[in-house]
Amino acid sequence: MGYELRVVRESPLAFAELARAIAPAGFELSAAEEIVVKHGDDTHVVGRWRDQIVGQPGSDWHVAQLVRLSSLLGGRLVGEDGEVYALTDGVVELISGGTVAEIGKFDEIVAAGPASW
Repeated sequence: MGYELRVVRESPLAFAELARAIAPAGFELSAAEEIVVKHGDDTHVVGRWRDQIVGQPGSDWHVAQLVRLSSLLGGRLVGEDGEVYALTDGVVELISGGTVAEIGKFDEIVAAGPASW
């Protein structure tokens, strides 16, 4: 198991609410309760439903998709160590201990695709 990021919300998210909220943005739910999105001709797992959304990113693309997903759902994307990933003025950022580090421009990350780190 890899490093996990979680979408954290003030109020719990029901599975049916999740399905309705993500569809307009191009995300889908698989039968295995995986949240998937297409890039090119391929479908990629972004996260899994475990009474909340949990993702194990393997690239900046996955992080950017999880940031977009958390924003759609009115939540925050939080790592195991308490760091927060956010989208500010089109830039994906990592915020930890008062320090902000830019991961990259959202549009460029998404266009580059899910190539592994």
